Amino acid sequence: MASVVEYKGLKAGYHCGYCDSEEGKVSCGMWAHSMTVQDYQDLIDRGWRRSGKYVYKPVMNQTCCPQYTIRCRPLQFQPSKSHKKVLKKMLKFLAKGEISKGNCEDEPMEPTMEETVAGDFALINKLDIQCDLKTLSDDLKESFESEEKKKGKSPKKEESKELIQSQRIEEKLGSGEPSHSIKMHMAPKPGKGADLSKPPCRKAKEIRKERKRLKLMQQSPAGELEGFQAQGEPPSLFPPKANKSNQPKSLEDLIFESLPENASHKLEVRVVRSSPPSSQFKATFQESYQVYKRYQMIIHKDPPDKPTVSQFTRFLCSSPLEAENPPHGPDCGYGSFHQQYWLDGRIIAVGVIDILPYCVSSVYLYYDPDYSFLSLGVYSALREIGFTRQLHQKTSQLNYYYMGFYIHSCPKMKYKGQYRPSDLLCPETYVWVPIEQCLSSLDNSKYCRFNQDPEAVDEGRSKEPDRLQVFHKKAIMPYGVYKKQRKDPSEEAAVLQYAGLVGQACSERMLLLRT
Repeated sequence: MASVVEYKGLKAGYHCGYCDSEEGKVSCGMWAHSMTVQDYQDLIDRGWRRSGKYVYKPVMNQTCCPQYTIRCRPLQFQPSKSHKKVLKKMLKFLAKGEISKGNCEDEPMEPTMEETVAGDFALINKLDIQCDLKTLSDDLKESFESEEKKKGKSPKKEESKELIQSQRIEEKLGSGEPSHSIKMHMAPKPGKGADLSKPPCRKAKEIRKERKRLKLMQQSPAGELEGFQAQGEPPSLFPPKANKSNQPKSLEDLIFESLPENASHKLEVRVVRSSPPSSQFKATFQESYQVYKRYQMIIHKDPPDKPTVSQFTRFLCSSPLEAENPPHGPDCGYGSFHQQYWLDGRIIAVGVIDILPYCVSSVYLYYDPDYSFLSLGVYSALREIGFTRQLHQKTSQLNYYYMGFYIHSCPKMKYKGQYRPSDLLCPETYVWVPIEQCLSSLDNSKYCRFNQDPEAVDEGRSKEPDRLQVFHKKAIMPYGVYKKQRKDPSEEAAVLQYAGLVGQACSERMLLLRT
């Protein structure tokens, strides 16, 4: 299946959900009728992001709050002290029912999905009615079949074995097995602390032991001291040899620490495919929606009639991504999923994610406000990082965790920079730059080119726009052929703008719908 998109062009001067500016936001957008996971991977690596089936890209040098795509490198990730605090808080609650009385100052809270694309909200409502038109699918199928006949090939029917296999896997994932049943054993490299430029802090217990040993050595006769050193024990002015006990715990150790048999609570995390909706997703839809509704009303102060079922479906359930289950991909396949957090048999939080060829992309999180004390925003991000590491074990190229947009000028969005090591996407050359190298520039200017090489250019830029693929009147053709038939120069500017934003590779694979 090919990606089919309708480019909607540039929209400027509308409300920004980050700084609350009424006319500061500028972005370009397109409606995705369908999209392959590889195309979406390439698009987010050029600064695009989806909200439901609407895919948008901020115009970075014009918008009021430049939004930089940020990714974390999970394989090198080590939780910080504040991250460990959240994980320990969850373990204490599960084991003993202890509820932390502290505030949730470390809890990130992003704008709602509709706030991030506020100016396009009416457009999304209008387009959503057309997004699943059967005629489009039939026309596209007919066009592909005619192309195959021209080449002398007959269209092959896809076998259903992979689909059946993925459904069985999803049944297993959604069967209610406790989280520890998918325990991850990948140990991180030692010597990497939360601050990657410094070694991990030594524990107070170790320092006390060393002081005691020093005191004993000072009190011992010279012969004993010599014997002590001759046995290979290092003198106290050198740090002790690294051993298992003083190595930092891995993320998996902290998440899946064993609980007592009489634990107060049981937490399970289930991954269910949201598009196309699996049987598990359908069975839990109403319960999941009710959690979303409470979250929007209490956390985001929405009126009771605003978080409707259709709004919930449009932004967090509908997805243009095609489900793909290649033999060497993750067990659950690629596409769009809901990661449900079940506490004692009921949903308390849902992480909306996309699983793509090279990453897990976080879309949104909503949770039951009654459990705000568990810092579920931080906890779910750590679980998603752990989930990415788990998927990497089978699918080696799946290495990254994308956290959406990092907005340095917006205090409530800077928390994403705390998940290290991480990179920001250069808005001009689309190369990844470690966040540490970007922060000083962002302190001085909202908009920055992170690539320090002045000669560097966008290697994936559109170089041959005539090769862009167009879908028009049931036929697929290169743009060079299409523009000769149409002879309408007025639309050329929009097509060239689209080609520049998506890049050469995507413009040749995706079908630009022209009506």
